[in-house]
Amino acid sequence: MRKLPWVMLLAAGLFLGARPAPILAQPGQEAPAAAATVRVAVFDVDATPPVGSEMAYDTVRKLDEMTLRCRGIVLLGADKPIVLCAVDWIGIANGGHDAFCQALADAAETTPDRVAVHALHQHDAPGCDFTAERLIREMGLSGFGRFQGDFHREVIQRTADAIRQAVPHAQTATHYGWGVAEVKKVASNRRLLGTDGRVRATRYTTTRDPALRAEPEGVIDRELSLLSFWNEDRPLALLSYYACHPQSYYRTGVPSPDFPGLARFVRGQDVPEALSVHFNGAGGNIGAGKYNDGNKENRMTLALRMATGMKQAYEATEKRPLTADAIAWRTTPVKLPIAAHLEKKALLEKVKTATPRGYIADADQLAWVLHSEAGNQIDIGLLSVGDVRVLHMPGELFVEYQLAAKAMRPDLNVAMAAYGDYGPGYIGTAVAYPQGGYETSTRATGVAPEAEAILMKAMETLLGKAPAETSK
Repeated sequence: MRKLPWVMLLAAGLFLGARPAPILAQPGQEAPAAAATVRVAVFDVDATPPVGSEMAYDTVRKLDEMTLRCRGIVLLGADKPIVLCAVDWIGIANGGHDAFCQALADAAETTPDRVAVHALHQHDAPGCDFTAERLIREMGLSGFGRFQGDFHREVIQRTADAIRQAVPHAQTATHYGWGVAEVKKVASNRRLLGTDGRVRATRYTTTRDPALRAEPEGVIDRELSLLSFWNEDRPLALLSYYACHPQSYYRTGVPSPDFPGLARFVRGQDVPEALSVHFNGAGGNIGAGKYNDGNKENRMTLALRMATGMKQAYEATEKRPLTADAIAWRTTPVKLPIAAHLEKKALLEKVKTATPRGYIADADQLAWVLHSEAGNQIDIGLLSVGDVRVLHMPGELFVEYQLAAKAMRPDLNVAMAAYGDYGPGYIGTAVAYPQGGYETSTRATGVAPEAEAILMKAMETLLGKAPAETSK
């Protein structure tokens, strides 16, 4: 083979492993624009309520070693910034959710529709609802300390300040990664059906009945998904998604991130250079009841099983180059139908004599009705990163929504973050409402069965259709 002169090899980009020469503009032509760079800013603040304040169920009597966190990322470079935030609280609803999104949007210099705020739904944790707070204040009621929002506003301000400090120090993200792993012996379906097709038993977080624990896992999503951002070989942020009620035990008076928070902590120790952010998927009808008899040692057992899934997803991660044109954010607003049993006048009377404690209670449901009747809608969001799609959804969705989303786009990598705006409470599938059970009872759900069609349409609109060859 005839050897080429070294100058020709250099021009071809082949000399000593040289990179291909850049494409130069011809006379009269504009130079091709370079792809915009993606940057990632991370934030992490303490969201632990102080001693003496009210959580969802109990007064804080002491603080433990594990704090509650409010953490997330800001994606920069792809149009206006995108903020993704996960909070170790039981729920953030109505006016509280609106205020959270607005404050974080202002801090990141973006718009509220480009901010996703989600709770992880731990039960030894606060709930936030400024609509309910205003309602209780205007009615002159006492004893509803869990709606008192001074602490919540402190956390919102703290988070906004952290974002302002983080954005100038955002790091370049050259790659994104995607990994999936099966989480074993954590999740199980809560709703056990009888031969008549109705719920005969609910397998709650703690299930002491060995016969109920012996029942099959039922319909769940075993997959934990991990979306990551990298600067070359250095991970910047790890975003995990898994559908399950996050309780092992509660009603202790001690704020706790429970087993998902412990799993997140373990992974943070394994990969300290990256911020680990966890989102609860569509876990409304999913819990750890099959694998939790109430023994407090199970908290760490469940945490380590979940951490193992996180680790395996990390190890299975495939990285791809990332530029700003690979990132997109879209939303579609929805108006969910209010459940027929939620009548404003009746709820107003009930709240006057209701016990201040409990979650979900009459005041929570009345706040949802008032917020919805005021014309407020809920934004369903979709984050696109290359071939990854993450849906950002409200309330305590049933896992069937998550499974349906994945089935809509088998050609893509799909994940779901639920527990966004918590105003609607539980959101079952249409078929689940006549089946009975706690989750679709008048006590738990704030929406009518017709909510399924609205949410499915929103998901289809955002995800689009799969190519014909992959949808067969």
